[in-house]
Amino acid sequence: MSWFGKKKEATPSTADAISKLQETETMLQKKSDFLEAKITQEMKTAKTAGMKNKRVALNALKRKRRYEEQLNKIDGTLCTIEFQREALENANTNTEVLKNMGYAAKALEGAHKQIGDIDKVHDLMDDIAEQQELANEISSAISSPMGFGMEVDEDELLAELEGMEQEDMDRQLLDIPDSAVPNLPSVPDAVPTAAQEEEDEDMAALAAWAT
Repeated sequence: MSWFGKKKEATPSTADAISKLQETETMLQKKSDFLEAKITQEMKTAKTAGMKNKRVALNALKRKRRYEEQLNKIDGTLCTIEFQREALENANTNTEVLKNMGYAAKALEGAHKQIGDIDKVHDLMDDIAEQQELANEISSAISSPMGFGMEVDEDELLAELEGMEQEDMDRQLLDIPDSAVPNLPSVPDAVPTAAQEEEDEDMAALAAWAT
């Protein structure tokens, strides 16, 4: 048989193929149920006839065997179709996954194109780091205490503070009342020496002689 001149059929989608297989499975399952019912019926006929009517019983058993053969073939076909359907479902899932991954890859590529050259990214990060450093410097400068251009020597301040404390101490000493000072014995201005004592005795003897 020649295929020249025949129009090439379009490749069916996995979804269409899965739908067709499901329809076939439904049809075969109905036929399987019908055969099982027939097998059950023939078994009842054979039991009812029994040895009393061997011909009827044997014919019933022969039909049962044929139904069983058909049922076995249908079961095998259902297994094959189920396997094929599962393979198509997996393929359909993989197709959707790859499709979405491809879509995401294109979106990522577009985002990278918008970003541009990687060198520009590095330059941008350097600019951000530089601006951040500048912001830190500005913040430090603003938060630092300012003397408005006046530089104060702490040693001078300490000396001034000590002087103020000494003045307070001197003022407190001057403000002490006389009653707070204990009475002390008077101290002679000078201690008489031996020569002075001898001179005093001579003067006393002279005065006595003169009188």
